[in-house]
Amino acid sequence: MSTGPEFRFDGGATWLDLLATRGRSFGARPIEWLTSPARLAEWLARCHLTPSQPPSAADLASARELRETLRSLALATVSGTPAPADAVADAQRWASGASRLRLVDGQLRRESPVTTDEALARIARQALEQLTGAERDQLVSCAEQDCRWVFLDPTGRRRWCPSPACASRGRVRALRARRKAATQS
Repeated sequence: MSTGPEFRFDGGATWLDLLATRGRSFGARPIEWLTSPARLAEWLARCHLTPSQPPSAADLASARELRETLRSLALATVSGTPAPADAVADAQRWASGASRLRLVDGQLRRESPVTTDEALARIARQALEQLTGAERDQLVSCAEQDCRWVFLDPTGRRRWCPSPACASRGRVRALRARRKAATQS
């Protein structure tokens, strides 16, 4: 059962969906969706990363810290600018947690994380793999200046994130600009 607004899971990867837990990050009034340890537990469960131990307030702060670290790396990757050295070091520190694998009925399975830190380590590893792998060229940032959410776009054709609000605002702004230009001609 959800204890707040619905989370977004349309970024193309779990780590990108973590970035979406804070909306309008670059606007005057950012929207925080990870508002409590219970909300973090809910988000982790939706990502199939439910830890054995429920998240604490410290875990919530850690998740937010990782999110902002990954956001800075993602935006640097998309813009082609150098990644902040401190963010790289932080992400590598996050990614150092080990994942335990086991065989179940002959199938390789990953064990559930014991702690929230272990779940966050998996997310950090996924982010670093994607930020340094072939899919890095499919990462784009939403054109809305208050959003700038980074998401995967395999088509290379999207200007806005999957949020209908961003696309609507962008299209309305473009229409107004065209009309203004037409009246000034």
